[in-house]
Amino acid sequence: MSAAEVAEGDGPRIEYWDAEEGVAWMVCEPVLPVHEVPAQRLAALLDRIADARGAAILCCGNTTFYECGANGRHIRAMEADQTVYLDAAGGRAMRLPPVVLGSAAPPDVVLEVDHTTDVRARKLDEYERWRFPEVWVEVPEPWQERRSRRRPGLTIHVLDTETGRYLEASASQALPDWTAKEIHLALNEPKRSAATWTALARVGRALGRQEGTRPTGDPLLQGLLQEVREEGRTEERVATVRQVLAERGIACSTGFLVGPEATRQLAALTPAQVAAAAFACRSETDFLSLLGGA
Repeated sequence: MSAAEVAEGDGPRIEYWDAEEGVAWMVCEPVLPVHEVPAQRLAALLDRIADARGAAILCCGNTTFYECGANGRHIRAMEADQTVYLDAAGGRAMRLPPVVLGSAAPPDVVLEVDHTTDVRARKLDEYERWRFPEVWVEVPEPWQERRSRRRPGLTIHVLDTETGRYLEASASQALPDWTAKEIHLALNEPKRSAATWTALARVGRALGRQEGTRPTGDPLLQGLLQEVREEGRTEERVATVRQVLAERGIACSTGFLVGPEATRQLAALTPAQVAAAAFACRSETDFLSLLGGA
């Protein structure tokens, strides 16, 4: 396969290509969720970490990295399943497409999902030679009876700057103290667990303390929380009104103060106005009438 064919990108996806050795790893199987989901989930998890950190994190997904020879032509290429840049504001990954070895700093973290292949056979050595600081190799949990030949789990390879060799680590250095076990759980659990939420907050705040940043307010989340608070206050008002009317001997139907219109009326009034109507009314219909007047 020539450099021109690799650059065109019209054929199968290429995991690894070496022009000098004439080697190319191409994805021959259909692209399956068991391979794609972990990379997508990592991007979503890092969004939550970025909120807690107070600074954005850039995930570039499937990214091809090239190495050039003496004549400036591409001689090697590798594609990662997910690439992570902690300095999203710098946008260094976006300024130099395609990403060429030596032309820009490598990503802070590269994720490789090993479902049917094993990056240790060649790609990991190349990442080490290219001095990528941190590579995560994820072997997913069995999914719809499709099992990997390797035991499920996540392995973190951190570059030792003195020896230039990868060392296996129990936790990430780029994302402080996010352990391999925690990351693997987060990439595979069907619903985000309390343990994962705790880990995301911990890692995000650790990054924030390193950089002097504070958590970013999520407008959507803040809006939802405000809705919940308002719903809670309205439910309390409904319960109080029903209790007052019951103590006054006024019967309430099951549909009393049920529905969006009634709750909107209650929410729009002050507690004093609601209380005045509850003590002055002669029936639930009269109460609603007094609310309208208020």
